[in-house]
Amino acid sequence: MRKLIVFLIMLLAITLVACGGSEATPGTGGDVQAGQQVFDEIASPPCSSCHSIEAGVTLVGPSLAHIATEAATQVPGESAEEYLRQSIEDPNAYIVPGFSGIMPTTYGSQLSSKQINDLVAYMMTLK
Repeated sequence: MRKLIVFLIMLLAITLVACGGSEATPGTGGDVQAGQQVFDEIASPPCSSCHSIEAGVTLVGPSLAHIATEAATQVPGESAEEYLRQSIEDPNAYIVPGFSGIMPTTYGSQLSSKQINDLVAYMMTLK
């Protein structure tokens, strides 16, 4: 009986891994994989159409390579997650020098709270 229980637990664990279970990022409550989908496909226009995730590559907006690290230092007293969320919902609250007013201001109303949490979780992986 004990071997059967161990086998079933192992089978469940393998099934969860194979199904690509969600990967939540602490502090955001968001799902990294879903956030990448928001970044690449769901937001309109997609974030990836204006932001590269490669260092030194500027498309329209600034590169988001290392944004998780940089976001924590942009506004004194704000966490990286708070800064990223505000940048999505109210992009003109803080403007990166050289990129004045070019980000769409519609994401706060276009995306659900869950999608924004997911997007922030994804961006927090870009260290």
